[in-house]
Amino acid sequence: MTVTSRRKPPSPEASEGVPSRIRELVADLNRHLRLYHVEDAPLISDSEYDRRFRELEELERQHPEWVLPDSPTRRVGAPPAEGFTTVEHLRPMLSLDNVMDAEGMQGFDERIRRMLDREDPVAFHGEPKLDGASLELVYQGGALSVAATRGDGREGEDVTANARQILSVPLELTGAPETLSVYGEVLLPIKAFERLNRNRGERGQELFVNPRNAAAGSLRQLHDVDVERLRSLEFRAYAVGVGLPDGVATQREVMAFLAELGFVTSPESRVCASVAEAIAYHEELGAKRSDLPVEIDGSVFKVDSLAIQRDLGMLSRSPRWAIAFKFPAHQEHTVVEDIFTSVGRTGALTPVAKLRPVFVGGVTVSNASLHNQDEVDRKDVRVGDTVVIQRAGDVIPQVVSVVLDLRPKRTKRWVLPSHCPVCGTEAVRPEGEAVTRCPNPACPAKLRNRLLHIAGRGALDVDGLGEKLVEQLLDQGLVETPPDLFALTRESLLGLERMGEKSADNLIAALDKARDTTLPRFLIALGIPEVGAGVAELLATRFGDLEPLMAADAETLTAIEGVGPIIAEKVASHFADESVRSEIERFRSQGVRWPVSEPRDPSAEPEGRLAGHGFVLTGTLPGLSRSEAKARIEAAGGKVISAVSKKTSFVIAGESAGSKLRKAEELGVRVLDLEGLLALLAGELPLEEEEAAEEADAPS
Repeated sequence: MTVTSRRKPPSPEASEGVPSRIRELVADLNRHLRLYHVEDAPLISDSEYDRRFRELEELERQHPEWVLPDSPTRRVGAPPAEGFTTVEHLRPMLSLDNVMDAEGMQGFDERIRRMLDREDPVAFHGEPKLDGASLELVYQGGALSVAATRGDGREGEDVTANARQILSVPLELTGAPETLSVYGEVLLPIKAFERLNRNRGERGQELFVNPRNAAAGSLRQLHDVDVERLRSLEFRAYAVGVGLPDGVATQREVMAFLAELGFVTSPESRVCASVAEAIAYHEELGAKRSDLPVEIDGSVFKVDSLAIQRDLGMLSRSPRWAIAFKFPAHQEHTVVEDIFTSVGRTGALTPVAKLRPVFVGGVTVSNASLHNQDEVDRKDVRVGDTVVIQRAGDVIPQVVSVVLDLRPKRTKRWVLPSHCPVCGTEAVRPEGEAVTRCPNPACPAKLRNRLLHIAGRGALDVDGLGEKLVEQLLDQGLVETPPDLFALTRESLLGLERMGEKSADNLIAALDKARDTTLPRFLIALGIPEVGAGVAELLATRFGDLEPLMAADAETLTAIEGVGPIIAEKVASHFADESVRSEIERFRSQGVRWPVSEPRDPSAEPEGRLAGHGFVLTGTLPGLSRSEAKARIEAAGGKVISAVSKKTSFVIAGESAGSKLRKAEELGVRVLDLEGLLALLAGELPLEEEEAAEEADAPS
């Protein structure tokens, strides 16, 4: 991705409040993207996610200089979860853009006809938008070879063993091409969902919240696989990724081809001769939505002609020739019983509505974020108000609006407290920002959330340091600043409630392991505003170590492709703070360290002997930490990646190497141990196996 970072930003008058909103949206959407796709624990409705995504797209369109490297508009889905072998899709599994009303659908049709330079109607193939989990099935020689989740669109999780239990997934195909890739949705039919919940209730087990999560969770079972649930699932095919026979010219014929092979397809699908027919189809489908055997949340329309699809082409994350037309979200009424203030890691004071519990879209809701004072004022939400709560599926809702006719007398406008509710420090709202913050660096709420942030996988990854333990460390005064984590001793931990010797030893070991980190992880751990994983990698690559980065001014930082002026200013001002510099020194005095690399332009092609080669590290390398190995490979021009695929050049396998080693052996990827890696870095080992064979055959 190329990000324009040298443009002069708009005047403050023209862009007041926009930078902070973009940052909020990117961080918020990325969080919810992972919760939805990886953790199966979504916290906002589909419709709310779509609304925020569209808002971000519009802001980025208006202000391309503020596009962040980790913007969700630049990606599809979410990274594959740990614990599963990853599989590279034969072709990317793209997402769909969506519209919410007839006007949006008409706009989609107009864009297509404008691109095609035609006035006559375009025919669409209408299908139900299935509310489940996307899956790719790959067949080799007619036999099911691999089943993979969408993942990040390029790579997904290998769930073949679980998919084989789904009765509607054909294990053998007759008359199929040698290689065939089929896309579809895994669903839990409503009757099966009710039956499973009835059985679970009788056994005293926790009930599934809704069919969608029960289906996604079934596919991603690693241990204690619930075969009953898997065999209750249904796979509905809707597209061919690779292997479509010659002569198939329309989406209607694609569906017929899939049905002939034995796949289940949606019987409600049909061709619509114009956009007017498409809108009518959508309305008809919505009217009978509650009578269908599976859950749907809208319609999908694809240009019926495959030739026109090819002419229209693709965007980075979605095809130009298809759209999802969403149904309105589920809405309910409830009462705001209270509004309280939550204090986050950066000191942001967030108003949260405490709701009279209400069942919306399959789950009981009792809280909803009101985001900031501007949002409270815009909707004029007050304690005692009856409000409309909206959600789709199983996620925490938004307050859509206030029912003014039901407002009690003598209600008062709600305002954020002038002082932090936790530490009492006077709150501040920086000019041009929507967020009010507690400026006290020692605020207990900020410290608590900072410690949890530092312990997170994206930062220093301190295994076992969760909320309850952090609360105990703070209550007992064992940690007063983040670096104090690394001063903890086994003896001090044993004094905590319910802390046994094994738990204490495990935490000390986790902290020792976390001391050896990388510069990008340390930058994330510092909690620098605007710096996520992508920006941290750019900064680490450009400067190689922390000292030159801390000495860089905003102008130097802005010159880095992918780091805009807003981020540059935030980074420069963060390191100009003496308290930050003091904290960094305390981290270092406690043994936190990272390998230093040669500075280079992150936008330049990598140089060095290993340039163009991808490496996957697995297992423990004796005497060489994972971060040191990564730094040495990258210093030689190589790239360290997380997943093994046919494109991987080397897998470096240490002690206790697991599924990545097995995957490498299956794919024929070259495997080296520590000695082999060191020889490769020293130029003593050929990069290609053919070279090694030639050397072995050469006369001595």
